[in-house]
Amino acid sequence: MPQTHWYQQLFTRRMLICVFTGFSSGLPLYLLLNLVPAWLKTEQIDLKAIGLLSLVQFPYTWKFIWSPLIDRYPIFKLGRRRGWMLLSQLALIIAIASLGFFSPQTSLWTIAYLAFGVAFFSASQDIVLDAYRREILSDHELGLGNSVHVNAYRIAGLVPGSLSLILADHLPWHWVFPITALFMLPGLMLTLMCKEPASSLVPRTLREAVIEPFHEFLQRQGVQNALLILAFIFLYKLGDSMATSLATPFYQDIGFSKTEIGLIAKHAGLWPSVIGGMLGGIWMLQLGINRALWLFGIVQILAIFGFYWLAGVGHDRVASGLCDWF
Repeated sequence: MPQTHWYQQLFTRRMLICVFTGFSSGLPLYLLLNLVPAWLKTEQIDLKAIGLLSLVQFPYTWKFIWSPLIDRYPIFKLGRRRGWMLLSQLALIIAIASLGFFSPQTSLWTIAYLAFGVAFFSASQDIVLDAYRREILSDHELGLGNSVHVNAYRIAGLVPGSLSLILADHLPWHWVFPITALFMLPGLMLTLMCKEPASSLVPRTLREAVIEPFHEFLQRQGVQNALLILAFIFLYKLGDSMATSLATPFYQDIGFSKTEIGLIAKHAGLWPSVIGGMLGGIWMLQLGINRALWLFGIVQILAIFGFYWLAGVGHDRVASGLCDWF
């Protein structure tokens, strides 16, 4: 069998699909992490309230609870995967576009419910996109496909984290959010144009889809280990998620404009994360997953302390340093 070069595997229809799945998956999360906190800070909402609002991201952690239901029951006539993709993407477009039509000063709870809806439907979309990607990729394409997906996921952050922030300096928020929602359309077009993958692993009953996987997990790990694993999943990224949710209001507090944040801060965070993701994957192969998780957890803590350093340095010194650099 002739050897297939990496670039022959990269430039295929399946890898192009991974670009679309990654972009569609990443945009709602970065909207919650970057754009919504900036909006609330601009509208003079208290930082404590913004921090508490970051708790609406819990569906990303707990999506394994309803993923068996999505796996079991198809909707519409598009198939088991594409039907749920269509529903979640339509709901995301409506929820994202609706956010800017409410005032944070008078309708904060409505905004919180909409943000939770964005998180819920985004997490549900992730469930289906991950399953769809796994079913269209062969085993030897899976690593490359996941890498393409993750990098497109991160690049999607430039829309709410950069473009939309710059637009917010020139347009009212009730225009910014609908424009951001339009970037979900490529994922929607993918859903309508792609084919439903063939899968033989369809659960036959609700018990097989929901109860038996949890029963097998508890039997294999034991109740104590299972609870420890769930606690680890819940807590591992909690501090980082809350710090990230407050990053944009923090930048605004120390004097950065939304345009500066969009042009500098978000690009400075994106490209190191892409490089770090590739290096982290290589290091994990050398260290093993358990040691890598502990090491990367420590690095994560040190990175959060970077905000403390930036607070001490201030806007003026950072801005002058950037001017000297360029």
